[in-house]
Amino acid sequence: MTALKLENVNKSFGPVHVLKDINLTVEEGEFVVFVGPSGCGKSTLLRVIAGLEDASSGTIAIGGEEVNTVPPAKRGIAMVFQSYALYPHLTVKDNMGLGLRQEGRDKSVVEERVAKASAMLDLDRYLTRRPAELSGGQRQRVAIGRAIVRDPKLFLFDEPLSNLDAALRMNTRVEIAALHRTLSASMIYVTHDQIEAMTLADKIVVLRDGRIEQVGSPMELYNNPANRFVASFLGSPSMNFLERSVPGLPAGQTLGIRPEHLHLAEDGPIKGEVTHVERLGGDTNLLVRTDEDETLTVRLFGQDMTPVGARVTLGYKATDAFYFDAEDARLQPEAA
Repeated sequence: MTALKLENVNKSFGPVHVLKDINLTVEEGEFVVFVGPSGCGKSTLLRVIAGLEDASSGTIAIGGEEVNTVPPAKRGIAMVFQSYALYPHLTVKDNMGLGLRQEGRDKSVVEERVAKASAMLDLDRYLTRRPAELSGGQRQRVAIGRAIVRDPKLFLFDEPLSNLDAALRMNTRVEIAALHRTLSASMIYVTHDQIEAMTLADKIVVLRDGRIEQVGSPMELYNNPANRFVASFLGSPSMNFLERSVPGLPAGQTLGIRPEHLHLAEDGPIKGEVTHVERLGGDTNLLVRTDEDETLTVRLFGQDMTPVGARVTLGYKATDAFYFDAEDARLQPEAA
């Protein structure tokens, strides 16, 4: 069954057109990540799916049923917010079970579902605590547990890790991925962090200015970006783009090459000077200013002792190069 289907969804706030002809299908059990820069419309799209905002036009179907006029509480969704949204005066147990109690569920059902969710999220020892007695990561697990107990058709996550520090973000990311495997649930996850998108998603939806730029698996988008925007957004460090530093490149075209696909060479097409070095232990990033006054990043695996100020020559395999036209659309190899 299709978990979610959006057809020609638009959203405007007065004269501002925020979402533009969104068409998307989420299959049952898929983990779909909406990713894009701030202001691209990803959180607005999530709120439209949840019913917290009305679509200006188009159709929204959840579990095969149109829900455009269905209130949020009746859509069969559960939402996890960036801010946790926990009641400070309630215990962990009461926060997790509150939604079910408000629905009038039997006490035994509430107890059973809270127990199951707390065991799944390793929250058993914290059930009698209040949010102020928990760490940020534990509070976010409580918010996720509150969503789980509702047994929704669709989970919606709105940048749930942005308030956590780097170590907690990684741990909680692993927990969310494990949770998805355990529940086999349909999940939509909004983030501006492309690492979260690459590591969590079955399918990534890249948004820009209220439009979908490309949809596909993480490696599909990484290896075959449709345009320069998608190519630049996925990958860390981001893709290099050169217009003057590559001999023979036709006017109006841009060459894209990922940092890990560049290497130091005795004879290569790109020459320049190292302006900065980042030694990260497992690998080394060189920032190079080319002789044509363009800056690029070179990712070298392992420890490299090239100093700042060194003259370097860089090479790459032709099969690793991407080409883009003047409108930033991807050119296929035969057209480049």
